[in-house]
Amino acid sequence: MMSNMGLPGLLVMLIIYGVIIVAPFYQLWKKSGHNGWISLLMLVPLVNFIMLYVLAFKKWPVLEDRK
Repeated sequence: MMSNMGLPGLLVMLIIYGVIIVAPFYQLWKKSGHNGWISLLMLVPLVNFIMLYVLAFKKWPVLEDRK
């Protein structure tokens, strides 16, 4: 199926993935007090699951500043 898409289809797919996947995680990482560009790792298979666990269980610097 992907071989029939060509370059324009591939570019559209990358833009959609960027908006659907990277943009929300950019906001999550930024709000947690980390660098938002870590969200680009969400595009790497298997690394994305690891980063979800890191985000879920790591202490957030923003919450530590409130104490």
